[in-house]
Amino acid sequence: MIRKFKKCLITGSTGSGGSYMIEHILENNNNIKIYGFYKSKKYYTFLKKKYKNRINFFKLNLLNKNKLSKILIKINPDLIYHFASDADVRKSFDKPYEIIINNTLSTLNLFESLRIGSSKALIILCSTSEVYGVVSRKDVPIKESQLFNPASPYAVSKSFQDLLAQMYYRCYGLKIIITRMFSYTNARRDNLFQSAFAKQISDIEKGKKKYLKHGNLNSVRTFMDISDAMNAYWLCALYGKIGEIYNIGGNHILSVKKFLKLLIKNSNSYIKTKLDKKLLRKVDVTMQIPDVKKFKKDTGWKQKISLNESIIKLLNYYR
Repeated sequence: MIRKFKKCLITGSTGSGGSYMIEHILENNNNIKIYGFYKSKKYYTFLKKKYKNRINFFKLNLLNKNKLSKILIKINPDLIYHFASDADVRKSFDKPYEIIINNTLSTLNLFESLRIGSSKALIILCSTSEVYGVVSRKDVPIKESQLFNPASPYAVSKSFQDLLAQMYYRCYGLKIIITRMFSYTNARRDNLFQSAFAKQISDIEKGKKKYLKHGNLNSVRTFMDISDAMNAYWLCALYGKIGEIYNIGGNHILSVKKFLKLLIKNSNSYIKTKLDKKLLRKVDVTMQIPDVKKFKKDTGWKQKISLNESIIKLLNYYR
């Protein structure tokens, strides 16, 4: 049975993932009100100008539990997407304490506030494939039952969120669904390798740079477009089973090196590349290929955007 929602709260609403999610919901639903928590005004002005009074924003640091609890009672949402996290994997190696404290405590405060307030909201925890970390070839494609083996401080913080959500569902009855999202194009986050490559190619085309700098190119991943990812999140809210964990990932499998080659192929300039050791992670994931049968079965989700179309969209964003 399809669920219907009147009030949707998005944490991290003015970040890259949250802003795309707001657009997807409001472009496809006329009768839903969006509430957004934000710390940074990154995409605040853009969203406010585009959707005006269809979004109510609250400036809030989720580490402030008292303020968080009061606002949650005031809004009383029936759907919550928890996007808010510092998702910079490379930065997490340099500032592990900052990343881990922010991502773990903010999520604990959210769940605890919802528990104390006896919330009936459906909560979509936006987890990540990074929780699986380094996976052996025999365990690919990765199932939801795969043991965690996080390879970065960021991945450790997301593993905590994931396990915390499982506990709050089992012990306290919060209506939680966990999504573990694999790689997707996200032009609003230029610290992702896909976006960083596309931005540098655009800069080279404009004569602003001479070389494209990259880190490890050997990791093998699946890829999908941002629009397919946001549609997956929405279908999860409509049809996903409460208490379940879902892998979400595309069916385009290729190495980071191959992805870069496809970007370069669509450039109108000669692109020279250079390895930048500063971009290398201390430990890196190798095989990020998910088993998504359960998610497709429960939600009917299908990938719609071709890899080439997605690559051109990404390049044109920066152009």
